[in-house]
This record gives sequence, C-alpha cells and structure tokens, in this order.
Amino acid sequence: MNFPPDFLWGAATSSYQVEGAVAEDGRAPSIWDTFTAERGIDSGAVACDHYHRWPADADLMAGLGMNAYRFSLAWPRIVPAGTGPVNPAGLAHYDRMIDGLLERGITPVPTLYHWDLPQALEDRGGWKSRETAEAFAAYTEVCLDAFGDRVPTWLTVNEPWVVSVLGYRLGLHAPGERDLRTSVLVAHHLLLAHGLAMGRIRERRPDARAGIPLSLYPTYPLSEADAEAAWGSDGYTNRWFLDPVLRGKYPADMVALFERLVGPLDFVRPGDLDVIGTRSDLLGVNYYTRRRVAAAPQDGLPWKVLRAEEGVPRTESGWEDVPGAFHDLLVRLHRDYGIPLLITENGGVWNAEPDATGRVRDTGRAHALRRHLLALSGAMDEGARVLGYLHWSLLDNLEWAEGYAQRFGLVHVDRATQERRVKDSARYYARVIAANAVVDLQEDE
Repeated sequence: MNFPPDFLWGAATSSYQVEGAVAEDGRAPSIWDTFTAERGIDSGAVACDHYHRWPADADLMAGLGMNAYRFSLAWPRIVPAGTGPVNPAGLAHYDRMIDGLLERGITPVPTLYHWDLPQALEDRGGWKSRETAEAFAAYTEVCLDAFGDRVPTWLTVNEPWVVSVLGYRLGLHAPGERDLRTSVLVAHHLLLAHGLAMGRIRERRPDARAGIPLSLYPTYPLSEADAEAAWGSDGYTNRWFLDPVLRGKYPADMVALFERLVGPLDFVRPGDLDVIGTRSDLLGVNYYTRRRVAAAPQDGLPWKVLRAEEGVPRTESGWEDVPGAFHDLLVRLHRDYGIPLLITENGGVWNAEPDATGRVRDTGRAHALRRHLLALSGAMDEGARVLGYLHWSLLDNLEWAEGYAQRFGLVHVDRATQERRVKDSARYYARVIAANAVVDLQEDE
C-alpha cells in the first residue's frame, strides 16, 4: 500500500468549470458560453471564481500536502479567435499561476484542451474541420513557448470520446449536434490534434513528458452470450482511442462497423495515423465507473449499455461505485499497452453540505477514495506503472450540462459567497499524501 517516493499526489480542474471571468482580460467566448446561453442552463460565467481566487486555492492544495495540480489552459483566453493574435493578458494569468504553484511546491500539469473551443473556430467549422486540428497545433506552440520552461508534464486533448459522443452524437454537450458520422469524424480530428500537439512538444520541449487523458470504461458482458457485444462497446469507448494513440492504427473490427453504419471513413488521410501515433510518454486515465453490456441494439449501435446493477454501491449521480473495475482497467492497460499511467481523473458525486459547525462530512467520498487507492495499489503490485493520482475534483465546480447540482470536489464551494470549506474527504486524502500510503479511515471521517 506504499507508493514510490516521486509519486504525484494532487487534484484536477478545468478552465471553464472553475475560472469564471469569461469576459475579462481579453477572453473571447467559447462554445460552452454559447451552448449554455442557448440552452438556458448554468454557465461558467462565475463558476468558482478560480481566475481571481487561485492563490488561495493553491494555498489550500499546499496545506493538504498536494505536490501536483492538473488544470487546463483556456484556448479562448490565450488565442481568443482560435488562430492569429495572442492575448498577452491571458498568457500573463497562467504565467503568474504556474509560478505561484511552483513557489508552493506544486508541479503544474496543464491540459491544453478541456472542451472550451473558441467560438470563432466553431463558426469556421469547429472540430468538423481539419483546420481546427492545425489551429490547435499552433496554439500548442504558443503555450510551449510561454510556459514550457517550467512545465515538465503536458496533457493534450481531454476525453475525445466524451467530446465526440456527447457533443456530436447525443447533443448533450456543446455544440449540441446529433449525428453518428459527424461524431466519428470529430473523434478523428481530435486525435489528429493530439498527434500534432505531441509533435510540437517533441520539437520544442524534448525533455518534457506528455500524453492524452482518455475517459476509459472497463466493459463487462451481462453473460457469455453478450461477450461479442461487450467487445464492440469496448471498441467504441476505449479501443477506438487507445489503439491509434498507442499502436498507430484503428481497430479493424471498429473500422468495419463504422463503415457499415456511416459509410467510408474517407476523412482518414494517408499519414494521419502516423501523426496520431506519435510516441507518448504516458497515458492519462480518467476513470469513474464501468459499463455492463448486453447484445441488443440501442440508439443505432449493436449493443445495449445496462443501467446500474441492483445491489452495487452507487455515487449520488447514480454511477456504480466499483473500485474493482478500476483495478481491472489499470492491469489491462499495463498488459495490452505497457505505457506509464497517470490517473488524471477519479472521483464521484457526493452532495454533502456543511453541518451546523461548518464541517462537510462527505463520508461516501472518503470511503470511495480509500477503496480506489487500494485498487490502484493492487494494480501497481501486479506491474502497472502509475506515476500519480489526481483526484477529480479540487473544487465543487460546474459539471457541464448538469450545472451546479453535482458536487465532485474535495473542497466545498458556497455558490452565493464562494467560501471554501475543506471536506472530510480532503482531510483523509491529506493523511494519505503525508504517509505516501493508503491509510485507514478514522472514525470521525
């Protein structure tokens, strides 16, 4: 249950979910500003006001013993039009923040893209256009030149599966489109953007380590008769992204399926997979829950994802809380791909509020954190190379289209006052970090 001495312990956020200040210091609108306005749902206009309050939030992290912080750089804050002029105020903000983190002994782990595409790029085709991948490569160069001397670890494109499926097939996320072929096209351009960015990192910062954070779902068949369906679902959510990034090719079974469903994948050009497969130093693992699958068509795909199994513990969002699947995922990634892993997101929703004394007793999160760290430790005992653990999330933030109804944070944020309160789960996490080992929960946690 002990971890290597250089293990990264920290938490994660993303720009649109926490920063606020959407119209300050030259930031231009993103697709999420547009989407939330059009849908009339909670926006990131204020969020956690992290743009102004990051020094105090960094003090909280340091006080908990964290030595790493994953955050995202806001493309519309740095290059407001997506291409062209760079915004000096945007660069200056992240300059100050990176320096402030380092002064507190916290390693910055920036994500280059966490979904807040400049609206100006969307107006020119967005991720449906290859030009957006090229624009992302140029934006990456700006960030590397500005911050690369102080950033040892870079993450490229967060969760391309979620972007392509929720944003372009199901219409639940920005920009709200609903078309399977468009979803597959967008996934390819997101992966191409990752590969182009990796090339720029190799050129400009050869000593840095970098990789892509993927949302990964261990997938299990309901019965032996459903095994083929589960393998197809795994291909849809996991292998379609893992294989091109780490093996330089799309899985043949999924190519055949997509060509049957949406026609020729003629947007995949010669040389694209060589770019996408540019050598990665690590894989970012975002894990929350598993998928159980049956062989029944659903929403145009030849499998059905089942609801949570009766009797299995759940988070307050209804997701199954299954640390064993986390262990299975890490062992599978080590076995099949052999790449160092960085846990870039792991957590869940527990909506505990302060009691009369101001204490936030999020017992469910504390227990889940311990069980997942035990699963992580077990996977490492079986050979998985894990570089660190970054809990999602540092703060109770904007949960995208779900708004502010779901609390993922180690730190409670009062929506009216922005007051921060360290939850019981964070106090437990601080004891883990101090011991560099999974410790037992105390009775009052």
